[in-house]
Amino acid sequence: MPKQNLKDGYKDAVEPQQLKARVRQLQGEMLRSRMMKAVPTADVVVTNPTEVAVALKYEPEEMKAPFVVAKGERLIAQKIRELAREHDIPVIENRFLARALFKMCDVGQMVPMNLYRAVAEILAYVYRLKGKVLS
Repeated sequence: MPKQNLKDGYKDAVEPQQLKARVRQLQGEMLRSRMMKAVPTADVVVTNPTEVAVALKYEPEEMKAPFVVAKGERLIAQKIRELAREHDIPVIENRFLARALFKMCDVGQMVPMNLYRAVAEILAYVYRLKGKVLS
């Protein structure tokens, strides 16, 4: 087999991998952009002090359970906390809950039933701070 045919075969094998990697990168960027736009709509951001942040939203009249509008680790978590503070969204530190929500939920998913009580306590606290009443 001529050397050029080997090179062409290698190119054909590498280019689809590069294309797939680029598509995954763009999808990740789009997801992060959507998440960051959703943070200002959150009711609360639950964090373990520095590594993880999960933004939650709950509308009792419209939703069966709270759901995750954004989540992130490290730099993304830091950006979520910054956006929350800019928009006067309470940032509550709860290591266990932040890590559990991060591991168990994807963006757009409802909080799992086994975490309802912990999330309800945090939302009740936040609503008391804001003077809201849960229906």
